[in-house]
Amino acid sequence: MKRLALMAMAMLTVLTMSAQNGKTCNQQKCDKMSEKDCEKECCKKTRSAAFLYEKDLQWEDAEPGVKRQIMGYDGQLMVVKVKFEKGAVGKAHTHYHTQATYVASGKFEVTIGGEKKVLEAGDGYYVAPDVLHGAVCLEAGVLIDTFSPMRADFLGKK
Repeated sequence: MKRLALMAMAMLTVLTMSAQNGKTCNQQKCDKMSEKDCEKECCKKTRSAAFLYEKDLQWEDAEPGVKRQIMGYDGQLMVVKVKFEKGAVGKAHTHYHTQATYVASGKFEVTIGGEKKVLEAGDGYYVAPDVLHGAVCLEAGVLIDTFSPMRADFLGKK
C-alpha cells in the first residue's frame, strides 16, 4: 500500500510539472524545437499559443444563441469569450472550477446560488466552485469568462 501511495505521488508530481511547463513530453527535446514542431512532432500541449488572434480562432456553438471562443489557457487558467444573442440562455449548471466573468457588452440577468442580478457592460461576477449559476441575455452581448483550473471539457469540443 505504501509503495502504491509513493507511485501515485510521483505521478502527480510529474503531471503537475508538466502542467506548469505547459508540455507533457520530454522538456529537453522540446526546448530544441520551435513551438509548432514540438506540438506537431512531440508533445500534447496543455497550454495555448502565446499570441492568439481573434480572426484565426474558431467559434464553437455552446448552446442555442451562444457561441464561445477560447482566448488562451494553460492547466491553471482559461479565458473564454462568450457571445450571446438577445434571449439566449446559458443554462443553469455547476462545475468544480472557480469562475470570474467580465461583462464586455450587452445586458444579462445572472443567477448565482439562487440570487438574481442584472449586469451590464463593465460589470462582473464571481462563481465559487460547485455553485449553481446561469444567465439570460437581455441585450445581445459578450462575456469574458475566466476559469481556474482550465476547462478541459471545452478543449475536447474543438
